Amino acid sequence: MIDDYLLSIILFAPFVGATLLFFVSNQQRDLVKGITVAFSAISLLFSIYLLYHFDTAKGGFQFVQERVWSEALGISFILGVDGIGTPMVLASALLMFCGVFVSWHIADRQKEFYINLLVLGSATMGVYMSLDLFFLFFFYELSVIPMYLFIAIWGRHTKGYKDMSGYVTMGGDSKRDSPAFILNFNKNSKEYAAMKLTLYLSLGAVIALLGILLVYVNSGLNTFNIIAIAEQGALTLGMKEAAFLLIFIGFAPIAAIFPFHSWSPVGYAAAPPAASMMHAGVLKKLGHFTIIRICFYLFPEATVVWMPWVAVLCIINILYGGLVAFLQKDTKFVIGYSSVGHMGYIFLGLASLNMISLTGAVFFLFADAMAMGLLFALAGYIYNQSKTMDIPSLGGLVHRMPFVTFCFVVGAAASFGLPGGMNFVGEIMVFMGAWEVYPIQTILAALGVTITWAYYFRMTRAMFFGDLNPAMAHLKDARGMIDRLPFVLLMFFILFFGIFPGKFITVIEKGISPILMRIETGISATAVAKQPGLKAKAGGDS
Repeated sequence: MIDDYLLSIILFAPFVGATLLFFVSNQQRDLVKGITVAFSAISLLFSIYLLYHFDTAKGGFQFVQERVWSEALGISFILGVDGIGTPMVLASALLMFCGVFVSWHIADRQKEFYINLLVLGSATMGVYMSLDLFFLFFFYELSVIPMYLFIAIWGRHTKGYKDMSGYVTMGGDSKRDSPAFILNFNKNSKEYAAMKLTLYLSLGAVIALLGILLVYVNSGLNTFNIIAIAEQGALTLGMKEAAFLLIFIGFAPIAAIFPFHSWSPVGYAAAPPAASMMHAGVLKKLGHFTIIRICFYLFPEATVVWMPWVAVLCIINILYGGLVAFLQKDTKFVIGYSSVGHMGYIFLGLASLNMISLTGAVFFLFADAMAMGLLFALAGYIYNQSKTMDIPSLGGLVHRMPFVTFCFVVGAAASFGLPGGMNFVGEIMVFMGAWEVYPIQTILAALGVTITWAYYFRMTRAMFFGDLNPAMAHLKDARGMIDRLPFVLLMFFILFFGIFPGKFITVIEKGISPILMRIETGISATAVAKQPGLKAKAGGDS
């Protein structure tokens, strides 16, 4: 019985919690925290249940629920998960739950902060569950709104902003409010970061919407149902290629693929810790997921045509992200550019279009969510204690924060792919699958791993080891359950599924198999389309 409504429970529990918070005063801090913990925990517990009750013998879309929303427009509220959506629903629920505790000591409008966190968690899960293009796009757009508010209200000005407050231009304006300053990439205000994120993602969403409407109008079915369009849609090859391009370009910015990536590190640096966790862990992954769910599933022939170009762009992501991260002196910028680089590994797995590479790419989606979530949570804790993200200003923190140091080492090691962590499993699978198709790109991607080792080693040494900076002698380690719980939970998932990845891999393969079958059919169809004689014969003129 519970399975019939499982996805609705996971999806709407945070929405219910957010609604209840509207009727609670900000002065009732314990009640605010209690409601948020309870409803985020409901989503997390049922998401774990979802993973372990996914029928790997059956595969396909499971726990499906459908309600007609508008028969005239062909819109239905359809929820369902396959082996790709299931792990990402868990990632959203887990990071949302951990974000509650990471934000436990927020003093400014905590109720409103938690409302935004719950809405963001629900919105991302809605994308991972939706089997109707209309509602998939609706939840995608909904996820952008809380991120803008997080950065604009609770974010921080990045390094250099306050230093320029006393400088006045010849026109009498503060330099930090001048166009020259606003357009400066590394030194900007939180308002600029929030607006840049919103404009990038919203512009991309408009382009993606054009692709979705193109599919809706030309499928001949008067429906947004993804499964129906895949099975019965009457789209031509040219129409599929055009729709693929529009949807890919539309969702590429949120996936931070080069050259649509520049909003991402700035957004990370300005956002509060919980928002950075959600941003890196699940919001950014919406781009990869929607490309798989829509482009790969609906346009397999076009996927074969366009993905070789993605195999080139992803190497730029890996090398550019790694080299720029190496040069940063702000903790969040290092982690942010590291995340941009990691997106390249995922795209390399997607571009290779075989079972092991696609499985590795989806596995990496979850693995990177855990590692980035842990690192951003720790960076936020250190900032709240020290009031700085400047790496040279830190040093010797192990003397004051041994537990935080241990957690950071685990997160950094997971991020650069040390065996025993989830990232290692994902990277190895991506490399093995990509080597069969793109050996040169695989070699360059492996070089990117060495760059990742370099900047994480340097940052960890500079922040935690050596002599303690006397200015940091007042710092306190994470000691209580509230402070330690999110770090412990994320480390558990990183290590447990890094050592025992079998369950995850089995679930993911069940989501990859039907997509791969459609892609292999698309390869055959593309080959036929390039041979006029065979194309005519296939059309029934023989």
